[in-house]
Amino acid sequence: MPAVEHVRLGRKRTLPPCPNPLFLQWLSELRDQAAEKGQKTQYVYQKAISSLKKYPLPLQNAREAKILQNFGDGICKILDEKLQRHYRENGPDAPIHSLPSGVTVAPSRRSNNNLAQPTKQPSRKEREGGRRKREYVPQKRSGGYAVLLTLYRESQVPGGKGFMFKLELQAEAQHLSDKSFSVPDLGSKYTAWSSVSTLIQKDLVLKTHNPARYSLTELGLALAERLEDGEREQEEDRRSDVREEEEEGSGPGVDLTRHKLCFIIAGPDPAAYVAQRGSEVPGVNSSEKPQAAETKTRPAGGCLYPGSYDIVLCVDFIETTGGSTACKQELVKELQRNGVTFDVRKLNVGDFLWVAKERVAPVSGQLRAPPSRELVLDYIIERKRMDDLCGSIIDGRFREQKFRLKRCGLQKPIYLVEECGSAAAHLSLPETTLQQAIVNTQVVDGFFVKRVQDVKESVAYLTVMTRYLSKLYQNRTLVCRSRELEGDGQNEEECGGREREDPSCSLISFAEFNQGAVKNKCQTVREVFARQLMQISGLSGDKAVAILEHYSTLHSLLKAYEQCPSDTEREKLLSSIRYGKLKRNLGPALSRTVYQLYCTKGALS
Repeated sequence: MPAVEHVRLGRKRTLPPCPNPLFLQWLSELRDQAAEKGQKTQYVYQKAISSLKKYPLPLQNAREAKILQNFGDGICKILDEKLQRHYRENGPDAPIHSLPSGVTVAPSRRSNNNLAQPTKQPSRKEREGGRRKREYVPQKRSGGYAVLLTLYRESQVPGGKGFMFKLELQAEAQHLSDKSFSVPDLGSKYTAWSSVSTLIQKDLVLKTHNPARYSLTELGLALAERLEDGEREQEEDRRSDVREEEEEGSGPGVDLTRHKLCFIIAGPDPAAYVAQRGSEVPGVNSSEKPQAAETKTRPAGGCLYPGSYDIVLCVDFIETTGGSTACKQELVKELQRNGVTFDVRKLNVGDFLWVAKERVAPVSGQLRAPPSRELVLDYIIERKRMDDLCGSIIDGRFREQKFRLKRCGLQKPIYLVEECGSAAAHLSLPETTLQQAIVNTQVVDGFFVKRVQDVKESVAYLTVMTRYLSKLYQNRTLVCRSRELEGDGQNEEECGGREREDPSCSLISFAEFNQGAVKNKCQTVREVFARQLMQISGLSGDKAVAILEHYSTLHSLLKAYEQCPSDTEREKLLSSIRYGKLKRNLGPALSRTVYQLYCTKGALS
């Protein structure tokens, strides 16, 4: 006979009711609303409800609930607002520790200590087979919006090139965006140009070549066409509003603030913006320029007039940090002692250069002054100590640095060589080798070489050069040009004879210069071929450039070898190519070496 289990009988303990039922009801409503919308705040409200149920004392206001766990400023503020509304509706003496008649607290949604998800009826899209992916459309007057519209308008120009360079695209798209394409907002590191990466990821914009060329894909063209249609509709609405105002007798003038021709978007020049957009708005003639704004207008080409800029020495941050800290700090102290205006920044090529920095007055109501334009002068300095020169020759940096200095776009490179005194006798290379390298830099490469003894003499030379350039450019108009659109401009020989006749000169901006001098940027096939050739012993940069003028890629050189009938002619194919200022031949020995490198099957002997 099975044993009878003894059942323990007893009274179940009743839980006391919550002394704050009104707050509990409000929190339950907030939790249910968040659960219906699928928001994660439902879990926060549920935790607050659990804490409130455990609290045995009545609360007079929501501020007292801050002592409870999971009650933050946000929940307390919401409860205070509901409490004030409760007093307005039911009077200042309305009870808050009991619920109105007929109102009950919503039951808890907990099951097995986990929140049960509210049941939702499937939407029509889900019943049809899942959610559709939302199409990406950039916000109006954002960076992506401006880029798409600008590329679309460029593609509609008859005979256009079908793409735009970065600087060209930024300049054309700026008036369509509320954010700057070059300067980030206060407290942010992102500009309007940052949205271009999103457009590329969404397959709306195509980026090719080096320098980069931007164009629209088929998806981007379709989206930009819709955005352009929206712009036209808004423009037509604005024009109809203007016509109605004119018919009502509001006068022929146009209220620029009414039609959102905001000068903030156009930059610091309202007259130029009205001149550019005036043809689109009735009543504004682009040929009529306000006299008051004409004196403050910045030139469209980016000119800096005499007296509107300062010459500033830019020092690479590597020259002030790391290595021999004492010597590098001495350089900064000597520059400060000499009263030189300088700025420490990252330079992708060279150690020192000079920029013409625009003088910008602070604007009332703004924390910072507007960004200054900076144009790079045609002088750049590479500083070398003897020990550093020795190391750069051994590891190959010496030739590469000279090659990059020649291609940086500045016409007057300078090599500043610091002698080490007796320390030169303890270097890895003979002193005669180092002296020969310095002479070759001056004679063969065409650099100006300045020899100094120590850091103090280097600073003295930088001080003299800064004062010389300040005097040289004090009465000159500086015009900003784009290197990627116009090339490197005129060479030194062509410009030198006209400096006194023409007081203006064209310079590239610092941003474009530093970006174009990035060491590890993407390289073209031509640049990779040039680097390969320069690895051959005896083949300098001038000789590599001469070969590239005849055969721009390795494929074209191999094709020329195939057309030669015999090996003898292939070996002599490059021997008659002339290089350098003296127009000397490459010679048969070097020509044979290049042929053997690229055409010998198997290992080289």
